Amino acid sequence: MRYIITRPDLQEGSLRLLKYLDALFPQPGPVQFVDDQGTEHTVQVDRAAGRVWGVGALYHAQHLGVNDVLMLTALAPGRYQAEGIVKPYASPPPPRPAPSAAPETRRVVTAATPHVREVRLQTVRPAPAAEAPAREAAREAAAPAPRDLGRPTEPPRAEPGRADQPRPEPARTPARKDARAGSDFRPLDVRFDRPTAAPAPALPQDSAGQLGELARLTGYRLHELGGGVTRLTADLGTHGYSVLVAHQPDALTGAAWSEPAEYRVLLTDEATRPEGVARLTREALVALIEHARLAPLSAVDLRGYWKAGSVDLESAASVAEMVSAHLAQRGTFSFVLLTLAQQPAHSVVSVPRLAERLGSGVNYAELGSILDTLTRPPFLALTPLPAGQYLLRVGVAELLSDMAEYADVVRRRIRVPAPAAAPVREREPVRA
Repeated sequence: MRYIITRPDLQEGSLRLLKYLDALFPQPGPVQFVDDQGTEHTVQVDRAAGRVWGVGALYHAQHLGVNDVLMLTALAPGRYQAEGIVKPYASPPPPRPAPSAAPETRRVVTAATPHVREVRLQTVRPAPAAEAPAREAAREAAAPAPRDLGRPTEPPRAEPGRADQPRPEPARTPARKDARAGSDFRPLDVRFDRPTAAPAPALPQDSAGQLGELARLTGYRLHELGGGVTRLTADLGTHGYSVLVAHQPDALTGAAWSEPAEYRVLLTDEATRPEGVARLTREALVALIEHARLAPLSAVDLRGYWKAGSVDLESAASVAEMVSAHLAQRGTFSFVLLTLAQQPAHSVVSVPRLAERLGSGVNYAELGSILDTLTRPPFLALTPLPAGQYLLRVGVAELLSDMAEYADVVRRRIRVPAPAAAPVREREPVRA
């Protein structure tokens, strides 16, 4: 049977028992859907409600959307083959060419002598078609200088070729030459280079500096024990722990390596796999620093990776997924705010209509959590109403301005903590 998926189906994770599907699901109760990869999904047939519930996992696994097709085939009693068919999307139309700018019809002409300076407006005829560079240069050189018929004729001077020459001003000489070039005037191409973005702070090249940067970003306290061993300490009370990091294999035989710690790793490169000791690769250390700069990363988040035994690029990829999920949640919150910005203040927000405008990118659970957040301080942008509606108390633009002022006031009242509160590098005496 061929079933076309609708938006309510995706939002509720179900499919409707239409009339032509009655014979396919004769009995209520749990059944099994088997997708294209052979994964089984347990769903619930509710004939009283006319729905099959629990299909959301299948939709998500098959990447199905609105108007996609689900082919249902009975394999055995209570077992069905569910094949997803994604509808083809039309290719986007080619971009339209930008309209050409209107030709310049007037320009300001400046003429100056040692005693007189004249500024006037001159009408410009449309420029002719492009010609060979040599002919164009010859025509510009032979064109007469612009003259105003309304001016009285001045008697010739001793040096007529220098009579209209301006005073030597290096910054304006090119513009004056163009002003005297005749009807084929072409304005100067005044374009400025784009400002270069501020470069990201460079990573320290040495391993000790990189460990210090990681400690600063994630909240560890860093202690140099000597002998090529560094301790990272997470001062978190009952959740605290420490990690000993050996910079070279020779440090594994030193007295500092016998210091008490929950985890111990050897700093190596990705291709080296030491025996009998966990490793922290330099490539993974650089990746962890980059991830910590993108999103908040704490010692609690990293404890599971120390406990796993080795922190390499595979572990860093797992941290990248966690950071990506954090950034995706921030993007979803921004998407909802931008959609709410299309409504005026003191208007009613309908959750179903808002979900329809957001599309399949935001599910009902995420939308409900974000709207509930916007009803509480410090936002107070929404007021809950009956029937799943909200009152938008203030426009989103005004809300963001108020939040910026509020954040600025709180930031000015924050006292800068003492330097000792930040992760610092200290030296500990090695106990014999």
